[in-house]
Amino acid sequence: MRRLLPATTLAIGLLTLLPAPPATASTPDAPPSLSASLLTAPASTAGDPPPQAGPLLSPTVSTADDPPTLAVPSDLRATEVSFTGAGGLAMHGTVLSPVGAKTALPGMVLVHGAGATLRTKLMGEAIAFAHQGLSVLVYDKRTLGYSLFHRSYSQLADDAIGGIAALRAQPGVDPAKVGIWGLSEGGWVAPMAAARSKDIAFLVTVGANAMQPLRQQTWAVAAGLRKAGVSGSLIDHAELNLYRTIADGGMFPEPYYDARPTIAAVRQPVLGIWGVDDLLTPPVENPPMFAKALQQGGNEHYTFRYFAGADHAAHRTPDRGVTRLPELIPGYADLVGSWVKDVTSGKYPTVRVSGPPPVQVSPSVPVDPPAWWASAWAQLAALVLFAAGFIGYPLTALVRRLRGRGRAPVSRAARLLSATGLTAVLGSFCYMFYLVMTGGKLAAPGPVLAGRPLIWLALQAVAVVAVLATARTALSWHRTPSPVPPTERTRFTLLLTAGTLFIPWSLYWGLLLP
Repeated sequence: MRRLLPATTLAIGLLTLLPAPPATASTPDAPPSLSASLLTAPASTAGDPPPQAGPLLSPTVSTADDPPTLAVPSDLRATEVSFTGAGGLAMHGTVLSPVGAKTALPGMVLVHGAGATLRTKLMGEAIAFAHQGLSVLVYDKRTLGYSLFHRSYSQLADDAIGGIAALRAQPGVDPAKVGIWGLSEGGWVAPMAAARSKDIAFLVTVGANAMQPLRQQTWAVAAGLRKAGVSGSLIDHAELNLYRTIADGGMFPEPYYDARPTIAAVRQPVLGIWGVDDLLTPPVENPPMFAKALQQGGNEHYTFRYFAGADHAAHRTPDRGVTRLPELIPGYADLVGSWVKDVTSGKYPTVRVSGPPPVQVSPSVPVDPPAWWASAWAQLAALVLFAAGFIGYPLTALVRRLRGRGRAPVSRAARLLSATGLTAVLGSFCYMFYLVMTGGKLAAPGPVLAGRPLIWLALQAVAVVAVLATARTALSWHRTPSPVPPTERTRFTLLLTAGTLFIPWSLYWGLLLP
């Protein structure tokens, strides 16, 4: 709670100043981020009564990135199940199986990406895999203990293990042939469950990461900005440092989770799938990291496949990953079905990587925890000082004028410093939070000139003026004849202190860098 307080205070105050973000193609399976979901509460909990099959799964109109809920086809049987997740939480799901199967079938539990999503989100995948001859369990994700600011991959893994037990107990399912599938955030969760449970026969991941969540997320937002034509200090300094602050303040869950030891502990055969046009997970860097971890653990039974024309979730995309269509990429479900049948029949694969090379325009960069002087508490303290100096100076002048005690300012540059310093600080934070909220694959930085958004260029110009005004104010103060009233001395001391601190602060956030 002590770590969460400074970043929460900073964020909530600035978010009230933000304009409403434009509609984007963000999806619940995107990795965790500070997004518009800050302003919304979860719609349901995993302990609520499960939605029923039938009319509630009828097709509805939706956007391309919000796939329609689907009716269960007549050749599949839907069975409602309940099971116990981590901490004794009641979980609810649906098992889809082919009608009229003659033998016990392999089974697969689907683990959601980020967001407190319902089973209907993955119903398209569940139907496609069931049509491949699998019994598939898809369940409502927990919301108890899961939020934008807090979640536990370990807890989610235990939920998935509970689902494995429920599916293994279903009639018509071969309990020795039940595995797990994880998408995006589920690509961190599913390997953890596989490493813990010998009841899991295989592991399938889609859009998975072997790198730390914070590193992945900063890459995704930076990639979206670069796609919009942005370069320079906004990406190299401002965006990275904002995420450092968010993570240090406890507002980014599991920021430094290292998946590699967990992946190295996986002994089951692994199928890893990545879309060539993945804009949310670095698709060039993660597969080799994943493979290296498996090999370090002695696991040579893995198959990696890249799909052309596929996005982060292996859905079709018409515009290189920006828009997600409802349809799975052709060949994806077929590959999962045939691979699962092979590995559950004892035909373990040797190392095999196939498909066209993925596209990744820029590399990810490590995002280390901030030094003490750049921590969330230090940033909050700086904001308090800026408020005292930049707001306090004109406020006290206004109070004096209302009381009829106005006096000529020691320097008119002080007024300029107060105005430009406050504008640069509030404007830069508001703009950065806006970019994070609308970031990812549909970044909306506004008009861009020479790699810099015009808004950012304007804020940089204001910051330069604030620095010059600081120097001019300091010089005027030095030349002011004594005596100076104590209240005036206090005002100027606060203002000059804020202006002096503003210089290294602006360098840290990239306002004074190209």
